[in-house]
Amino acid sequence: MKPRHLAVLLPVLLIVASTSASDQQPATQKSSPPPRMNSHTRMEMIRAFESELVYIRTQFPMGKKGLTLKNGALSPSGVDLQRLMVTWGPAVKPGDQARITSISIKEDRIHFEINGGPIKKQKWYERIEVDGASGTAPITPSSSNANPRGSCVDLVFDHYIPEMDAAQLKHLLRPVFDFDSKSAVEAYLETVPPKVKEAIKNHQVLVGMNREMVIYSKGRAPKKIREKDGEAEFEDWIYGEPPQDVDFVRFMGDEVTRVETMKVTGEKIVRVEREVDLTPKPSVAAVSPTLEPAHAPSLRRPGESLPTAPPTTTATQPLPNSPPPPPPSDPGGSKSPDFAPSELAQADLAR
Repeated sequence: MKPRHLAVLLPVLLIVASTSASDQQPATQKSSPPPRMNSHTRMEMIRAFESELVYIRTQFPMGKKGLTLKNGALSPSGVDLQRLMVTWGPAVKPGDQARITSISIKEDRIHFEINGGPIKKQKWYERIEVDGASGTAPITPSSSNANPRGSCVDLVFDHYIPEMDAAQLKHLLRPVFDFDSKSAVEAYLETVPPKVKEAIKNHQVLVGMNREMVIYSKGRAPKKIREKDGEAEFEDWIYGEPPQDVDFVRFMGDEVTRVETMKVTGEKIVRVEREVDLTPKPSVAAVSPTLEPAHAPSLRRPGESLPTAPPTTTATQPLPNSPPPPPPSDPGGSKSPDFAPSELAQADLAR
């Protein structure tokens, strides 16, 4: 090869070699972890979200144990959540409006309290007591609203809270709070199936809806009739009056089982087939029987059995410092003598 050709090819070879070397490097490299949330952002978050009005997207139970939100998943849920709702009662339900009353930012979580939180906070003067002849008494009388009615939720992160803005935090809180809805109906529609959502928008009632869905769809019924069909008790909600269409919505418990519509023309339309299948809520009221432990505490003496239990043949040990058992009696009813036969013979000779 001529020297002038070599001078031209040498730069080209160097470029190809550098390109191939860069291609051999890993295409994806691990991105550096996000920085921790600084103190300035924490103060901004507290100012932005405290006293904010939101719409609720899930059920909140009362009591000290609230909800935990991590990676978009809520806990407790399912049967555990229903058990808390039955035990402590509901604080808020989907579609309700609530106020964020407290925010505390910790190492790996952000704690939100709604409607005053699960614990009643006292003012400094409410803790002052005065000593008197009848004892101590607070200077402020107890209020009827002293019992807390709020709840709480913890937004948990891995290891620490990363740096974020208000929009990102609202997106993370989407499973529990709705910051964008302008009314309770809009917030409630985001929590129901699509078929129910479309029916509520069109003010229709489907067989299988619950009472809350019917209220959002048609409003509160101006007339209600409660009757019994044999042993089954039902309730009819009546919407409309002639000369308009009249709807009769029948409830069995909390579920719509029949929808009857009387048209102005005299046509009668009856729907009894289930049109929407809601996820059945597990029943937690019935408690399964539990077995008695092997060594359950009891007030019975050793060997003593319950009156309803069959008699046992197990030999029992006498209690300490207890009197000796009485001597057995003969079949004829006479008591056995307390001395030996030889002593009886000696007594006869002495006579």
